[in-house]
Amino acid sequence: MLSVPTLWTIFIVNFVAIGTIWVHVARSYPNLEAARYWTASALLAAFGAALAMSRGFIDPQHTTLLLIPLVIGGSILILAICLAAMGIRQFYGVPVSWRSTAAMVGINFFGLAYFVWDDNMMMRIVIYSACQSVPIAMTLPLLLSRKNGNVHPGARLAGWIAILMIGVYAARAVAAVTGVGGPVSLVDFNRVQALFILALVFLSMMWNFGFLLMAIDRLRAEVADLAMFDDLTGAANRRQFLTRLNEECARSGRSGEAFALLMIDLDEFKEVNDNHGHAAGDECLRLFTRVAGNRLRTGDLLARMGGDEFCVVLPSTTLREGAMVARHILEACQNEAVQGNGVSLALSASIGVAQWRPEIGLHAERLIAAADRALYTAKNDGKNGYAVFDVTPLESEPVLRKSA
Repeated sequence: MLSVPTLWTIFIVNFVAIGTIWVHVARSYPNLEAARYWTASALLAAFGAALAMSRGFIDPQHTTLLLIPLVIGGSILILAICLAAMGIRQFYGVPVSWRSTAAMVGINFFGLAYFVWDDNMMMRIVIYSACQSVPIAMTLPLLLSRKNGNVHPGARLAGWIAILMIGVYAARAVAAVTGVGGPVSLVDFNRVQALFILALVFLSMMWNFGFLLMAIDRLRAEVADLAMFDDLTGAANRRQFLTRLNEECARSGRSGEAFALLMIDLDEFKEVNDNHGHAAGDECLRLFTRVAGNRLRTGDLLARMGGDEFCVVLPSTTLREGAMVARHILEACQNEAVQGNGVSLALSASIGVAQWRPEIGLHAERLIAAADRALYTAKNDGKNGYAVFDVTPLESEPVLRKSA
């Protein structure tokens, strides 16, 4: 049968190793704020276990001295589990509460203190198990929630391990109350309690591995976003635009339902960069992205193609409806301006509007060419306006209607 010092030694060694890993993660990825909580949790768990283990060197008759390792060490372990739970909340952007953490640590502290003084091992196990289980249980709605219809692997692993940990704590408390396995002393647990603690050591390690997988999932998602979004404006990038455009062409090819495409250039953008600096130009790009995005529906896609060129994919939209969207974007730009070198720079754009039709089929580049021709007309007609590409077949010379 495993002795108490052996179990605590295993716990300490494991959590020092886990804490060292989290220190590296926290330093390597400073924006992952949850890693700081998980680092503190692992290191405090190792320290609390070391302090609790020191009770083996104290005469059980010295009740006052036993308060130090049992009560303080146990409370530090409760603080560690609360910090782990707070890290999960931070990971999901949910505000953390130090009050609830202080309350849980306080309940454990005074409960253990009383029953150390009263020498009731059963109640100490019950109180400690309950104070460990409550913070873990509070993380389950976050870990097992479906974000965008998906449960991420790391969170799912951490959630199921949390459920197992709660089950083991509950079984340990019940075993203590019912006397299953025999008596429990300060130095040696009975076989059943030893197995419970060994299981909790293993599950605690696995829980932290779940956190690591959560961090990997988050970092992988951020890398995917970098591959699909423009880092300056936050709009979709050219890669995502072309993927979406091909998807819409395929969908319309099957259903026959039209969709619209807008090609947009910011007016006088080169002059803004040349005369007022690239910082002013960058702010124009960001401002236009915000203004245009506010005029689009949830399913629409705004993409930056490069420089001052943008595209908008409008699913289930006719040419007339696309022209209305273009007009709304231009109207929204009229009251917007950027400050450059003390000068107010008005925001304006030229927009070309085209609609998918059967002649285009799966050839997305034909739709782009049609919208680009409409954009060319809008710029030649004085800018700060839009033009639409008529329904003339692409094999013929297109007729463009300028709309004020």
